[in-house]
Amino acid sequence: MSLRTNLATRPFYNERAVQAAIVAVALLVVAATFVNVWQLVSLTRRDRALGAETAAADARARTLRQQTAQARSGLDGERLTAVAAAVREANAVIDGRTFSWTALFNWLETTLPPDVRIASITPRVGVDGRFVLAVAVEGESVEAIDTFLSALEATGRFDDLLVRQERETDDGTIKATAEGFYLAMPGPTSSAAGAIR
Repeated sequence: MSLRTNLATRPFYNERAVQAAIVAVALLVVAATFVNVWQLVSLTRRDRALGAETAAADARARTLRQQTAQARSGLDGERLTAVAAAVREANAVIDGRTFSWTALFNWLETTLPPDVRIASITPRVGVDGRFVLAVAVEGESVEAIDTFLSALEATGRFDDLLVRQERETDDGTIKATAEGFYLAMPGPTSSAAGAIR
């Protein structure tokens, strides 16, 4: 039978456990390094892509600023004035289509006294968009014409009716031309009436 003894001055250490622990730590360090390198590469690619997108967006913004400056320089005052005049003319045509002769004649008929008759009616659209109505009337007296104009204003459909011309004919009748605003929708005052719609 043989006897094993250790005659060394140092005690015996279990080196395999230590080596296994060192290898495990080394493997963890290598794995962590690999993950860090992979994330670095991924983030670098993403940063380059975002940088390219930013550069493209800056170039697009510069192009749009240049186009805006060119468009602004291309607009001159005369052209804008012509466009505004065309818009006003189109609005006048639209308003002219909304003018109701039937409604106007109904209001005139309800207020016309027996001693006054209407010779002509001329509507037009004023600068502020309201209908300006010129009414030529013939009456037996100035008072009859004034009564007719007052009755028209009392309806709320006519505003600021003023006699512009007045003359007496050979047969004693009075011919007058009154002008004022015709309101499609009645309002309490002329300023509140606004444009005809």
